[in-house]
Amino acid sequence: MRNDHLGARCREASAARRDWRASWSGRRDLTQKFPKLTEWESGERTPTFKQLEDFARATHTPIGFLFLPEPPEEQVPIPHYRTMGDAGVSRPSPDLLDTIFACQQRQEWYRDFAQVTREDPVAFVGSLTTSVPVVEAAEQIRGTLRFSLGERGQTWSDALRTLVDHAEELGVLVMVSGVVGANTHRELDPEEFRGFSLVDRLAPLVFVNGADTRAAQIFTLAHELVHLFLGETGLDDTDLGAAPTNPVERWCNQVAAKVFVPWGPCATRCPRTQQWPTSWSRSLTRSR
Repeated sequence: MRNDHLGARCREASAARRDWRASWSGRRDLTQKFPKLTEWESGERTPTFKQLEDFARATHTPIGFLFLPEPPEEQVPIPHYRTMGDAGVSRPSPDLLDTIFACQQRQEWYRDFAQVTREDPVAFVGSLTTSVPVVEAAEQIRGTLRFSLGERGQTWSDALRTLVDHAEELGVLVMVSGVVGANTHRELDPEEFRGFSLVDRLAPLVFVNGADTRAAQIFTLAHELVHLFLGETGLDDTDLGAAPTNPVERWCNQVAAKVFVPWGPCATRCPRTQQWPTSWSRSLTRSR
């Protein structure tokens, strides 16, 4: 095995490990645990196999990856609308990939169960198109989910719990978590993604990043449910302060916002708005 190949793979794994961490904190974590990392990356030294195993485990990298002359190009396995400043983000973190794969496995299991038990398809999945006016779509979703003003409770937590319960009653698998699986050392980063939807008539699934603020979580949940009504799988960042250029994402944002129109400061001040109000976006970002 050539040292330059191994060094390049270590650099790739190090970069992937820190891509979605604040500044260089991920890099500092690795160099503290592996003091000779810089020398491994440059090819001056070769790690032992035990050190490679430890490094692969720390970076959530398959150990075989470190022996390849060229790194495999890892892609998000579902359509994605992730952006940073509305510019596409191409490189997924191991945390994101593992979360999607785990949810796909759960969905597959439940789909098989639903087929064996002859469950009815979830009727609302794919029932809307982007040609439906935003206000009309929001009214239909609000009615289907029984999410009227009087049913939301008094706090963001009440509203989130209500929306989760009502979506689950309709047959949606709702996952809310701030970590990968049950590993509390692998926190999910809201700056990478806020949620995603996996469309299936028997086992529709939405995942909400529980590391985000409570108020942002409820908007993300509404946004992902809109994706289910639209019948489109997608991974989103649902930037609360941005107007997406992608037409599907823009429509989903507008409809999700309208679902909340009767509740909150925008109800009287901007009932006809076509995007998430900036003033309310700030309160969502601050609220927990």
